[in-house]
Amino acid sequence: MQLTINAKVRSTDLNPRALRRSGKIPGSVYGHNGGEATSIELDTLEVTQLLRKAVINNSLIELNVEGGSFSGKTLLREVQHHPYKNAVYHLSFFSIASQSKIAVEVPLRFVGTSVGVKMGGSLDVLMNSLRVFCHPDNVPEHLDVDVTHLEIGKGVHINEIVLPEGVKAATDGSALVVSVDK
Repeated sequence: MQLTINAKVRSTDLNPRALRRSGKIPGSVYGHNGGEATSIELDTLEVTQLLRKAVINNSLIELNVEGGSFSGKTLLREVQHHPYKNAVYHLSFFSIASQSKIAVEVPLRFVGTSVGVKMGGSLDVLMNSLRVFCHPDNVPEHLDVDVTHLEIGKGVHINEIVLPEGVKAATDGSALVVSVDK
């Protein structure tokens, strides 16, 4: 899923609190120019719409920065919220244009009804997502894990998950993802 958001370069003389009062949300984008980060401001309504669809460390977001040296594909790395109000305080974006491989968390989707569950067992999900390495243009939205063949006492390990071409698991392949217990 391709998402887009527009931003402006943030003025250094305007503090974040004043920016939020004016209906904007401060943010930053990094990774496009070495260790340098660019401070940006985003429209609150656009951020709200983006956060309804975006998944942190998974969704590719086209970030258009007006008046800046960067526009391109990013990953949403962090969303900071106010401690007790339901308000977004800051967004951090990571530029992936110059990266050959990135590490992302991909949600797991369990497909089918297990043989063991039909016999009275219960499906025990140990991992809901999997950290993988892949090219920035090849980030999967989710990974399907087929559980139809699982009997009671059996499970699926990371190395048994079918990964798309160019995607590699970032964790140990012997870790258990899902099992059927009695």
